[in-house]
Amino acid sequence: MTNSTDSRTSLRRKVVIGAILATLAGAAFLAWNRLKPQGLPASIASGNGRIEATDIDVATRSSGRLKELLVKEGDDVTEGQVIARMDTATLDADLQRAQAQLKQAENSKTTAAAVLAQREQAVNTASAVVAQRQAEVNLATKQLQRTQELINKGFVSPQKLDEAQAQLAGAKAGLSAAQSQVAEARSAIVATKSQLVEADSVIATAQASLARVQADLNDTVLRAPRAGRVQVLAAQAGEVLGAGGRVVSLVDVGDVYMTFFLPETAAGRVAIGSDVRLVLDAAPQYVIPAKVSFVASVAQFTPKTVETTAERQKLVFKVRAQIDRALLERYRQQVKTGMPGMAYVRVQPDTPWPDKLATALPVQAYDKPSSAP
Repeated sequence: MTNSTDSRTSLRRKVVIGAILATLAGAAFLAWNRLKPQGLPASIASGNGRIEATDIDVATRSSGRLKELLVKEGDDVTEGQVIARMDTATLDADLQRAQAQLKQAENSKTTAAAVLAQREQAVNTASAVVAQRQAEVNLATKQLQRTQELINKGFVSPQKLDEAQAQLAGAKAGLSAAQSQVAEARSAIVATKSQLVEADSVIATAQASLARVQADLNDTVLRAPRAGRVQVLAAQAGEVLGAGGRVVSLVDVGDVYMTFFLPETAAGRVAIGSDVRLVLDAAPQYVIPAKVSFVASVAQFTPKTVETTAERQKLVFKVRAQIDRALLERYRQQVKTGMPGMAYVRVQPDTPWPDKLATALPVQAYDKPSSAP
């Protein structure tokens, strides 16, 4: 008896569940039947999609502490606007050190240049001494020749010849010493020039270090890479972030589009630039104009083998409809991403749009004529 009762209870549960499922299916069918496009010509294809926009993450380049955050969620920012600043205490110290190193290198070059001038002057002085010693050698040589002639004629004693020879030898020794001083001074010039080249290298290195620190300092000021709207604040002032740490996420409300999918038979007739009409679920009374900016060249959800016509109908291609930037700028405050809707694309350019897909946009406050003061 117990088994019979349990069976009847189970049967009743199955009947109730079946009735509920049937009711839900019927409701879903009625909803779909009411929402699906009615009376569209064959020259217009449609697909459902969702409004999207280009997302931009503003992140740190180096690790550090977030000093201040200058925006909040929902703020509209312009290109180049300062969004946040990082703490720069460490980088300020690095900057001072790099500046000191550059100054030291420049002073070393100045000192080397002064030494080079001294070495060049020493060469000039030694060269003058060489000329003097050469003149003394020439004079001593002539005196030796005259003394030899006088000795040959018997006018002087042979002892004078020894004196003349000694004077000539002394003059030649002085000339050799002066020439050595010139060579030494010139070698010093070469060494000093090498020091100058090294000083230039040290200056270049210091300048590179200074530029790197300055670049790091510039990167501590986080700016909006393009105009957009703040969507997410991923960090708060005082937090320590690693390199590449996300601070703010922006959405470019001037780059808005809807991505939808069309079957192979329709996508094959869609061209770049084709007219599109977008109708959002949240505002079905408005029809937004757009144009096809992208049609995928590779199908998605493709079966492994495509042989029959029925299988080919399973091919779908991603299509993107871009909304005009001027229109987006006009309705900037109303732009919302993530909203679902329908996209209707004209696969035959000469086909007129049905009345229900004629462009219909909300009236802006500044579109109305202003009242007299």
